[in-house]
Amino acid sequence: MKRIVIKVGSNVLTRKDGTLDVTRMSALVDQIAQLRLEGLEVILVSSGAVASGRSELKLPSHHLDTTSQRQLFSAVGQAKLINRYYELFRDHGMKVGQVLTMKENFGTRRHYLNQKNCMTVMLENGVIPIVNENDTISVTELMFTDNDELSGLIASMMDADVLIILSNIDGIFNGSPSESTSHVIREIGQRVDLSGYIQMAKSSFGRGGMLTKTSIARKVADEGIEVIIANGKREDILLQLVHNPDTLCTRFIPKSKPISGVKKWIAHSEGFAKGEITVNDKASEALRGDKAVSILPVGIIKVSGDFVKDDLIRIMDIEGNLIGVGKANCTSAQALAAMGKHAGRAVVHYDYLYLE
Repeated sequence: MKRIVIKVGSNVLTRKDGTLDVTRMSALVDQIAQLRLEGLEVILVSSGAVASGRSELKLPSHHLDTTSQRQLFSAVGQAKLINRYYELFRDHGMKVGQVLTMKENFGTRRHYLNQKNCMTVMLENGVIPIVNENDTISVTELMFTDNDELSGLIASMMDADVLIILSNIDGIFNGSPSESTSHVIREIGQRVDLSGYIQMAKSSFGRGGMLTKTSIARKVADEGIEVIIANGKREDILLQLVHNPDTLCTRFIPKSKPISGVKKWIAHSEGFAKGEITVNDKASEALRGDKAVSILPVGIIKVSGDFVKDDLIRIMDIEGNLIGVGKANCTSAQALAAMGKHAGRAVVHYDYLYLE
């Protein structure tokens, strides 16, 4: 069975005044229900809680600070949002379950696998997981960039075949979307430079923009998962994307060889690294080559931070560029003692190393 993760952005689910667009929600639910009947497993990552709560409470401007507003709006809005989904899916005879998570829940392998197990059990029992960040208790420095980042993590964690990111534009344009000469880039392969195309504008009700979407899309595609960015306000967009390959969108072509589950976790966990090691030019060249290599003490020239065995650490080159992230095979003190020596076991084994 094919498994897809669908991320619906705030600008798809809300009207211009910030109120919840129930008509749009209903149309998307109808499409997801149809995909389920066709045998697809669906995980829905849905924004809209904060915007929904904002429209419900209608507080005067500057009544609360930004963090307090977000917590209050999400607490009220999340209940309203999930209740809408419950009622809409119930009309199709389908069950849904709410999964609220935070970025730190992806920081350890144990918490990561616990979340994966929860959603696996839901899917196995015919329940559609509806995932959102728990904004009521998340704080700024530990928040996801936006739900694009969260959807990438979920797609990777759940070994999805496809990640569909629905926004309010048709995809990635080769210029400003407002210019008549611009058009949607239909396919993006490996190592294609998009820096000249990406618009920095953020959405009205969300936290991210196209730069975030492309960054997440690239990483997820590198893990062997197809990523599609499309316009969630187009009629029957989900059904069209699944059944008609010519549907207007941007598709990120995945690598043909998927990476292991543990490497998928490491790939999205750089923010939880407890330290870093710097390698010399010879080791850096070997790591960036075609052959799989581990990081040996002889190639290490600097050890930073205080980490223990199994902690995540960053791998840097001499110029300070990030090469990758890996799981430490020893403590920082042991790495420091072995640094530069030819003898000794790998500080990071290849099986637990993700290269950028």
